[in-house]
Amino acid sequence: MIQVIKNRKIFLGISIAAITLSLICFGMWGLKLGIDFTGGSLMELSFKNDRPEVSEIDATLKTMNLQGGYVIQPTGDKNMTIRFQDQNSGVDKKMLDELNKKYPEQVSKERFESIGPAVGKEIKTKAVYAIVLSIIAIMIYIAWAFRKVSWPVESWKYSIASIIALVHDIIIPIGVFSVLGHFMNVEINLTFVAAMLTILGYSINDTIVIFDRIRENLGRVSKLSFDELVNRSINETLARSINTVMTVLIMLFAILIFGGESVRYFALALIIGVFSGGYSSIFIASPILVMWERWGKK
Repeated sequence: MIQVIKNRKIFLGISIAAITLSLICFGMWGLKLGIDFTGGSLMELSFKNDRPEVSEIDATLKTMNLQGGYVIQPTGDKNMTIRFQDQNSGVDKKMLDELNKKYPEQVSKERFESIGPAVGKEIKTKAVYAIVLSIIAIMIYIAWAFRKVSWPVESWKYSIASIIALVHDIIIPIGVFSVLGHFMNVEINLTFVAAMLTILGYSINDTIVIFDRIRENLGRVSKLSFDELVNRSINETLARSINTVMTVLIMLFAILIFGGESVRYFALALIIGVFSGGYSSIFIASPILVMWERWGKK
């Protein structure tokens, strides 16, 4: 039997270190927002033969005097994306014409997206609201679902413990994407928000399974202390939790490797969040209940 509760300080220390590092990275670099949030345009180009160097594309586009600058990023083997702030009509066509002059019959436009700055700001605000409201709704639901549990830990404390675990699961991917944005120019967009909301739902599902087993054992195992009861409940659900995490991660790694550029970072965010969610459900949420029960005795 794994002694999760006995070694809770080690597991909590690992989480505190990861959260602290993530917050430091976020504080230093923030997140590199994509055009979904900042407004602007994105054009993805495909090259028939060898893809030219970024410096060559940059030299060509500099002659156009684009407003607000641009970012060029290679994707895949022969594709390249250009993100720019210039909202003037027909800029994408002018870019394509300039590149076709330099690389005749080799450049084709794969996709083009454009979002105004006002729309981007509204989307960013709504994305924050969606995450915050989801956390509040989950907290209320858990407090209601465990309303009949009043000993030795009140039902609302189950809710708070689960929310602490959820915040842990959100902060870790944010920290990782802060690093990726700073060093690799990885931008976040609406798919990142979708990944965060998916992580919230996945993580709370695993946490509730363990909490529900604790509730069941409270009614039928009276000889154990609360520490022993929680540790027993974790071990009884441990195989299920690990198997669920592993099967989901196998699928997500398949998407990461074979899914293409458009879903690569969505899959990466989910991989980080699912792993973090599995860890927090086992090693964070339940030990917090035990610590709360001990503080109550004191």
